[in-house]
Amino acid sequence: MRWVWIDRITEFVAGERCVAIKCVSAAEDVLHDHFPAEGGREAEPMFPHSLLIEGMAQTAGVLVGHRGRFEHNVVLAKIGRAEFVRVVGPGEVVRFTATLDRYDDAGAATSGVLEVLDPVGGEARALGRVDLMFGHLDAERAGDLDLPERPFVFTGALMDLLDRSGVPRP
Repeated sequence: MRWVWIDRITEFVAGERCVAIKCVSAAEDVLHDHFPAEGGREAEPMFPHSLLIEGMAQTAGVLVGHRGRFEHNVVLAKIGRAEFVRVVGPGEVVRFTATLDRYDDAGAATSGVLEVLDPVGGEARALGRVDLMFGHLDAERAGDLDLPERPFVFTGALMDLLDRSGVPRP
């Protein structure tokens, strides 16, 4: 995984729920592309909803991968729902809560709630919902695709994040 869009896992209940946070920093280049100052209009930096979906996919993917003992490549197969009620700007903290709804040999389904946390008081405000479906993609299931024999999704930065967050390996 090249980019990790979650900063820390704050709660993990194996096979049930994973909660992660993302601290949106003003230093992130992606904020300033959405939307720069133009034609006399002031800049309106925001964190793109597509990257919030990816943050939820990473949070839920950890839950699904852990359930499968990280033996499969867990790939996002379908976005069942993605609804947002506001935008996120620099200095805000996003909380992703993913719940495992179904898990079987073919893949998994998850439901997710996104909230913005007040960095001072800690109260949460609704941000949206993202429901996802994942597939298990391994070399024997990939057909003509040239995939490595060992799982390639849960490597590097994502596994380091799990270790730093204290998520036990199955």
